[in-house]
Amino acid sequence: MLPCYVLLDLETTGGHAQRDRITEIAAVRIESGIEVARWSTLVNPSVRIPPFIQALTGISDDMVADAPTFEQVSGRLLELLDGAVLVAHNVRFDHGFLVNELARLDIAIKVKTLCTVRLSRKLYPQHKGHGLDAILARHGLQTASRHRAMGDVEVVQQWLEVAKAECGEAAVVQAAHQLLQGSAALPPLLETDVSQIPDTPGVYFFYGEGALPLYIGKSVSLRTRVMSHFQAATKAAKEMRILTEIRRVEWTETAGELGALLLESRLVKEKQPVYNRKLRRESALCTWMLHEDALANPLVKLVQLDALEPSQWAQLYGTYRSKRQAMDALRQLADAHGLCPRLLGLESTKGACFAAQIGRCKGACTGREPLPLHRVRLQMALAQHRLQAWPHPGKVGVREYHADTGRTDIHVFDQWCHVATVHDAAELQDVLSMRRPLSFDLDTYRLLAARLGTLRKSDPSVFLIAPTSESPAA
Repeated sequence: MLPCYVLLDLETTGGHAQRDRITEIAAVRIESGIEVARWSTLVNPSVRIPPFIQALTGISDDMVADAPTFEQVSGRLLELLDGAVLVAHNVRFDHGFLVNELARLDIAIKVKTLCTVRLSRKLYPQHKGHGLDAILARHGLQTASRHRAMGDVEVVQQWLEVAKAECGEAAVVQAAHQLLQGSAALPPLLETDVSQIPDTPGVYFFYGEGALPLYIGKSVSLRTRVMSHFQAATKAAKEMRILTEIRRVEWTETAGELGALLLESRLVKEKQPVYNRKLRRESALCTWMLHEDALANPLVKLVQLDALEPSQWAQLYGTYRSKRQAMDALRQLADAHGLCPRLLGLESTKGACFAAQIGRCKGACTGREPLPLHRVRLQMALAQHRLQAWPHPGKVGVREYHADTGRTDIHVFDQWCHVATVHDAAELQDVLSMRRPLSFDLDTYRLLAARLGTLRKSDPSVFLIAPTSESPAA
């Protein structure tokens, strides 16, 4: 199949390459089609083997108690792998464990890999299952040592001989070389041809067997970013979990980075992918509003952000996912600036607040500090948390253009809200003729506050959209 390769299988204490450890290694080295070495050993993982793993593999704590450690057998393993291609069923799993075990010994391994799951998919595309159990059933193969390292290596070795007989040795060799040329690092069950993914800005979607995406991401270079996920799998547990489930990749192109950011934020909230931790749908956000009356008690009130008009947003301070989070933030602010917790509504006592009794409040609750002065200090303390006022007299358009694809996106914003993304002047007029309620989104606000605040009026990509028919052409 290849000039020199090693069929390898590992048994481990679990599926987490960074946390779990190797309990058994089996390797068969093939040179010019001839088996030249066969080696297997139990490995003392120096940790307990979970009961369900013991039941699956038959390898118990007692069996590995007197076995060598990985450090003690690593030299022999590296000798076998020297100058060879590492071949394994779901090679990313085995390769990931080797990388992490050797890293603990300060050894970096660089070896080409070939996944026989992907090879099976390439040679037998008419079949759905390509795991070892499916291969055993499909080809009538047998083993008395399933889920033991050498037993599984022997299954793969038998299957390769069957594949040569059924498909022809030339076809097997050709398929193996095609996989070695850059695609061996791909997830074993991936059906998508990654060469079709464009290196343009956009949003990508990882799907498993279900209809909802496992993960949604964005990039200014889609193919490069997708491939970086695959290359990081041996070091990142999250990437490894995703790649064991991924079946296909889909994508949506945009004209630039801003469009990708906006689309990613919206779709993550809509689709709720299981592996996206950030950008999830916000619960009803709450915020503090400062009372205009310096004598009011309390001086601030907690309000729901979506219950207010956009024109009121500049009077608000902070955005919080819960009342508890908002109260904790206000309490920290009071402690830092010597403000009165009772006048802020954080205490329900009468007379001097507890902070005043221990010298942490300047005495606004007892008359030692004038109330107007206390309110001014509160306003100054809140200032850094104030939501910015929309700096434009109306809707703003931001145009992005990608020279390679010729795509134009015009993103329309109003009061920190993303109104729509259109592609030409006609679509822009349609959006302006519609009346849509604005919906505050914290991620969009933060994005625009950082970006639009730095853009100059002379920037031709940013323009004010007049409420007339006179809108810039795309």
